[in-house]
Amino acid sequence: MKKAYIINYDLNNTKDYDTLFAEIHTLGGKRVLKSCWLIMSSLSAKAIRDRLLSLMDGDDGIFVVRAHGAAAWRNVECANKWLKENLQSQMA
Repeated sequence: MKKAYIINYDLNNTKDYDTLFAEIHTLGGKRVLKSCWLIMSSLSAKAIRDRLLSLMDGDDGIFVVRAHGAAAWRNVECANKWLKENLQSQMA
């Protein structure tokens, strides 16, 4: 079963966004805000973090947390319908 995970990151010096974004898309991610993504994955938070860390520099930061429960948003970059469908599936 796929679970929803929120990913936030800071790329500090070298900013290879294209490589990071491609990997997040491969993991099933949708961009919610500039540095915030929602991923639907059967991987653990640690496995997602480790996979993305392999593309990041040592001074970059990353936060991966499982999303479940109530959510609210405004002016996001992905489709409201996609967010509703995927976050509501986590409530069951």
